[in-house]
Amino acid sequence: MPIMINGLEELKAGVGQEAVSGWADVGQEAVNEFAEATGDLNPIHVDEEFARQTPFGGTIASGYNVLSLTPKFISSLWDIKGFDFGILYGFNRIRFPAPLPVGSRVRMRLRVASVEPITGGAQITAELTFEREGSDKPVCVAEYLARVYGGNA
Repeated sequence: MPIMINGLEELKAGVGQEAVSGWADVGQEAVNEFAEATGDLNPIHVDEEFARQTPFGGTIASGYNVLSLTPKFISSLWDIKGFDFGILYGFNRIRFPAPLPVGSRVRMRLRVASVEPITGGAQITAELTFEREGSDKPVCVAEYLARVYGGNA
């Protein structure tokens, strides 16, 4: 169940709060489809025989594939109301400290770092940490920027 946020004051009150998504399976078919859609056909992602010979011991999801899970996880964590619309503004920093092997499960931890006023709305900065089940090292850390406009901003 997503966290319900209604308007700017509730959004500001959420600074420092953290939410954690449910787990998502990382399957080879989805990794292959992502590779086809993006043209990233690196054999470490799509060639199981090749990948078995690497230090990873099997195929891994690309970093972009991991990052592409952001909307899925965010929609499971937030339900922001009281604005006319919101957009992805970008990322300040993205790192991939560890691989995400196919066959694992991943989830996202989100911490609201700040909410700053902008013309016509507010900018939200959130720290995203993608975690692999059973691993202490994150597979992705990113600083995410979103903007909300209108309503009671």
